[in-house]
Amino acid sequence: MRKPYFITRREALKLGLLSAAGLTFDFPAWGQQPTGKRAPAKAIIELWMSGGPSHLDTFDPKPMAGNDYCGPLKSPISTNVDGIQICELFPLLAKQADKFSIIRSMTHGVNAHETATYVMKTGHKSGDGLVYPGTGAVVSLFKGYDSGYKGLIPPYIVLTTSEGRFSEEGFLGPRFKPFATGGDPSQRRFAVSGIVAEGITDQRQKDRRELLHSLDSLGKAMPKNPQFEQLDQCEDKAYNLILGDGGKVFDMSNEKDELKDRYGRNKFGQSCLMARRLVEIGVPYITINSGGWDTHKQNFETMRRKLPELDKGMATLLTDLAERGLLDSTIVLWAGEFGRTPKVQWESPWNGGRGHFGNCFSAVVAGGGFKGGQIVGASDAKGEEVKERPVLAQDLFGSIYELLGIDPDGALPNPKGLNLQVMPSTGRLREIM
Repeated sequence: MRKPYFITRREALKLGLLSAAGLTFDFPAWGQQPTGKRAPAKAIIELWMSGGPSHLDTFDPKPMAGNDYCGPLKSPISTNVDGIQICELFPLLAKQADKFSIIRSMTHGVNAHETATYVMKTGHKSGDGLVYPGTGAVVSLFKGYDSGYKGLIPPYIVLTTSEGRFSEEGFLGPRFKPFATGGDPSQRRFAVSGIVAEGITDQRQKDRRELLHSLDSLGKAMPKNPQFEQLDQCEDKAYNLILGDGGKVFDMSNEKDELKDRYGRNKFGQSCLMARRLVEIGVPYITINSGGWDTHKQNFETMRRKLPELDKGMATLLTDLAERGLLDSTIVLWAGEFGRTPKVQWESPWNGGRGHFGNCFSAVVAGGGFKGGQIVGASDAKGEEVKERPVLAQDLFGSIYELLGIDPDGALPNPKGLNLQVMPSTGRLREIM
């Protein structure tokens, strides 16, 4: 029957019709897209290391600091760019250093996960009474449905689970919340929430839809009702995701096994491959949430497992994007909420762990107008302080927005009508733009 649709969207949500694609009713459109002077980038892939990766164990090794700082990872390797060395567990990324630049002087001084995540996702510090949207929501605002985006896939995708430490959409509201896929792209079938259901065939989905329509006596009696027509449009779009061309992006069966192997047959590696596919169809913002970087205990055992996965996935993503002519128009950002304490905590119960450290840490950018083969800033001899060129989150995001054609000094629309800027900053990363 039609009545459950008329009263509430709950039944539709249960069927995965609206939630599948973030399909909702109309919301007010706010303003026009700001236009920056340069706009080489069309999309961004954010590789988010949830928990905070160690800068000393990744892109800012300190072998001369001694065992209490570098532990067993004391043999950094040279890259294909003279003078740049990175962790010994990054042999593939070492061959791609000409494609990325390392920022070794990120700083915000925050050591709590929630507030540090907020800073590194929004570019704003907490405590001013506002909940700012994350960069993905801002890009979705200016590059999404109100700015000519026509894709069936929502413009802001998270692979595979949301960060959960803050409200990604902030004061922009639920329309700009990311669509989190759930599932695991490394499995035989990527069970995307509301789109691909494990154990339910396409034919069964078609049969369900036909049954739904056969019971729709109220809809047949009122064929021209505008509210019903709007819901029918939502249903058509949702089923196009489930059964039509829209959802085919999540089916990686046509990717060659050799390429899947290069990315790594694990959740992170296959998420990187999925991100490339989403960029190909025009999705402007994709976040890959990689957890497990909060290494208070047995840090180096964890690094022996996670760093090779990161190396394969990220290096292959850069190569794959470049070979397809997409790297010049796609920003790849690697970051976490902070770094980790440079001095290793060898004592029990940490047994070689590292704590939270917002004083000095690293981030990596590539593509979309960013130069490769560069180092921005520097930490001191033990990685404890910024030695030169401190970089704040707003400097990084202001640069990213500018390369995406979003004026960082322009107005940020908001439901309260406040006079806010997209990303006010005293500086940009001009040396690598």
